Formats: sequence, structure tokens, C-alpha cells
Amino acid sequence: MGRPCDATTLALPVPGKRRYHGRVCRSIKTLRSPEPVPDDDIRAAALQFVRKVSGYRQPSAANREAFDAAVDAVTASTRHLLEDLTPARGARAS
Repeated sequence: MGRPCDATTLALPVPGKRRYHGRVCRSIKTLRSPEPVPDDDIRAAALQFVRKVSGYRQPSAANREAFDAAVDAVTASTRHLLEDLTPARGARAS
């Protein structure tokens, strides 16, 4: 079993290169489904995304407001996306 995601497992880009070095955490799961997605699942994925992008598992007090605002924005955008997606052909209606 792999290590949990945190800033130490985040793969960082090498300046001037397109490749990433290091371990990439891929624990954000696919949320799209025919069933409504719980808000907790959407927020957890948003938090994981913001942690990955920012490099912070827990931001400092100076960065807390920006970090929390980003999680809120990603949560809202994800909810909007999931609500607007057209179901795949052959998907069962609930």
C-alpha cells in the first residue's frame, strides 16, 4: 500500500522541463456517477486538489484564508460541473 498524499509525495515540475519527477499521488477519485454525489465527497476531492496544487497539507495562518477560499471555489466548480454533465449513453437513470 502506498503512502498517504501530502506535500512530500507531490511531484514538482523541473524548471524548463515538461516532465515531472518524483512520486505522484493519485488518490482523487472519479466522482461522476448516475447517483447524486455527496457534498462531503466533493469537498474531500477539492481539498486534495488544493493540497496537491499548493504543496501544503496544512497552510500557515498567513495562507489559511487563501487556502480555504480555494477549497470552497473548487468545491463549487466541481458541484457545478457534475450537475451540468450529460449522462453517458446507456447510463441508468435513478
